[in-house]
Amino acid sequence: MKEFFPEIQDRIPYEGADSKNPLAFKYYEPNRMVGQKSMEDHLRFSVAYWHTFKATGVDPFGAATFDRPWNRGTTPMEQAENTLRAAFEFFQKLGVPYYCFHDRDLAPEVETFAESCKNLESMVEKAKQLQEDTGIKLLWGTANLFGHPRYSHGAATNPDAHVFAYAAAQVKHAIAATMELGGANYVFWGGREGYETLFNTDMKREHEQLARFFHMAVDYAKQIGFDGQFLIEPKPKEPTKHQYDFDAATVLGFLGAYDLLDHFKLNIEANHATLAGHSFEHDLTLASMNGKLGSIDANVGDTLLGWDTDQFPTDPAMCAKAMLIVLAQGGLGKGGLNFDAKPRRGSFDPIDLFYAHISGMDAFARGLLAAQQIMDDGLLDKFIEERYASYSGSIGKQIMSGEATFESLEGSIMEKGEPSLESGRQEMLESIFMSYF
Repeated sequence: MKEFFPEIQDRIPYEGADSKNPLAFKYYEPNRMVGQKSMEDHLRFSVAYWHTFKATGVDPFGAATFDRPWNRGTTPMEQAENTLRAAFEFFQKLGVPYYCFHDRDLAPEVETFAESCKNLESMVEKAKQLQEDTGIKLLWGTANLFGHPRYSHGAATNPDAHVFAYAAAQVKHAIAATMELGGANYVFWGGREGYETLFNTDMKREHEQLARFFHMAVDYAKQIGFDGQFLIEPKPKEPTKHQYDFDAATVLGFLGAYDLLDHFKLNIEANHATLAGHSFEHDLTLASMNGKLGSIDANVGDTLLGWDTDQFPTDPAMCAKAMLIVLAQGGLGKGGLNFDAKPRRGSFDPIDLFYAHISGMDAFARGLLAAQQIMDDGLLDKFIEERYASYSGSIGKQIMSGEATFESLEGSIMEKGEPSLESGRQEMLESIFMSYF
């Protein structure tokens, strides 16, 4: 059988931090124990089918550049089968345990819905066999409800109920495909669930439509016995100007308002968080403190560009901040770290996919090691504990227990006078954090 990555004969090795081999891991050792789990179990790396195998390198100013031999073929299904073989060859040689896909990445959409469903069923059968042969698993599946012209005004939020129905039917099959492949999660990303202008938009109605769509998905999952975790991926803009899943706080508020909070967690993406004007760790923390951090899309944006560049993460400090949050909540459960990232347009050779993923995996491995050491040393935790120590005293306990009133607190201030000021020591703490690298 044809090899799509003949330059890589064996699985990418671990060679240690002193290695200069770009086709070897410097920090990622799958079986190395970090705390109570192996690196592989902590990080649960996944490859994104769409960027890695179906992206072409096209951008608003230029044509496709990527050399992807698996996307050549006489028919769409031949290309799909070539892509599937290339994908599993890549997964094995890279040494990742998981992958993720959109339905239209795995199987081509053709003239009729029925034919598209048959294509998906056929490709799911082939993917299932390859999973059994290799031991590689599906982290999550999803449906592409943004690419086709029918979704130009949204899917679940579309003003045309016919489009809503089409989207529901498509998601029905995507959930079933995810279940058939043993997917641990199913992701909803509302790429076009939003609006461009209020002159033609009933926002309240669209929110209600979206909530109804999610409730239908929950009901269908129960009906077929799908026990995977439902995830929503926040993003503030692109392609829609005002998206309804703006950030973690917005999504959590929406879920609470429409009685959906018990059924969903969040898939937080670094580049989406920064597009919303937050840091990656901000949205991770907000999701985690509410018990809703389910999975992570591991990428990064370019600070000099104002759009979703989906670059591979290379900063171990950023990764360490993320892993501190993951470790503090006891891991990602069914979730993982999915590389929703693509090489730059000028990095067009297939082997560039290995260089990119290796650097991303090493960055998160370094981040994990630093985060575990930071937690073990406890210096940052100790500072935070001491900073809020007054809430363990009498007045603080009364405030947090609900015993205190404005009147009683006024009496305390009359007695004790002006509070003392204490430094937040931000620069010191940043110095401590960076000493782990």
